[in-house]
Amino acid sequence: MRAARLIKMVLLLQSRPVMSAAELAAELEVSERTVTRDAQALSEAGVPVYAERGRAGGYRLIGGYRTRLTGLARNEAEALFLSGLPSALREMGLEDAASAARLKVSAALLPSVRDASASAAQRFHLDAPSWYHEPEPPDVLPAVADAVWDDRLLRARYRKGGGRENGRRENGRNGTEVARELAPYGLVLKAGVWYLCAKAGDDFRVYRIDRFTSVEPADERFERDETFDLPAFWDARAAEFARSLLRTEVTVRVSESGARQLAFTGDRAAAATALSEAPPAGPDGWRTVVLPMESLDVAYSQLLSLGPELEVVAPEELRGRFAEAVERLSDLYR
Repeated sequence: MRAARLIKMVLLLQSRPVMSAAELAAELEVSERTVTRDAQALSEAGVPVYAERGRAGGYRLIGGYRTRLTGLARNEAEALFLSGLPSALREMGLEDAASAARLKVSAALLPSVRDASASAAQRFHLDAPSWYHEPEPPDVLPAVADAVWDDRLLRARYRKGGGRENGRRENGRNGTEVARELAPYGLVLKAGVWYLCAKAGDDFRVYRIDRFTSVEPADERFERDETFDLPAFWDARAAEFARSLLRTEVTVRVSESGARQLAFTGDRAAAATALSEAPPAGPDGWRTVVLPMESLDVAYSQLLSLGPELEVVAPEELRGRFAEAVERLSDLYR
């Protein structure tokens, strides 16, 4: 533990002209007294650490000293490529590895560009979770992530939601629990929810991490199919899932303004396709569009937001609900 801290101290001093004892203590998460002892140990080991007193003083490396202890470990190199996702790294238990990797890269850079990482971090930040959603990383996520990195088979128990395993909206809390042996290929973070893309038998499937009740990495590893493309697989499954939800058709008439707003009321791709297949607008500027929707209840809640820019034509049940809503609104504002 101390050896790792001493290396980190050297790398910190190599990446900056001078650091105070308080700054080093904060970075190393130790006391200033420990920093003093560590600096003395480095000096005795031949590392030219020099302490300057005074307000502008601190610790520095003298004589242009440069350590060659900058080689990245595998987990550090892997974490480095995810360094734009701090919350994801933290949830997978890779925050320390990423920090060490960034420090090693910074130490290897020329002095003129050592502030590049800080400069980029102040100009770009990715906030993955959606609004009004407080992410709660599943307890099993670090173990699943370790199995993914290590190509290690995973024995797990999983709650099936609504009889499906590939992204149904039900939370799965009361679903049937099943045992699975999985070859975990990759993790996906979608709007604050973690998913595992894994091979079960001969098929690739998607599992919500928060539905695993237990996971146990096996001793044996699996042979990864090098042709597997995680982004392409996820895009295809996500599109398939979105289409599977749209089980009801609703016929509407929309104004020019309503047509522009359709993309913001439900599935954007489905709305764009429906508009492209709709006949041209009539003399009044309105178009008749057949929209695929998840259900009549969803159609009611989503399409009602268009107000007078949309008229429901069919089915009659939905048209009746809109007529009733209009009457109630009229009574409220009369």
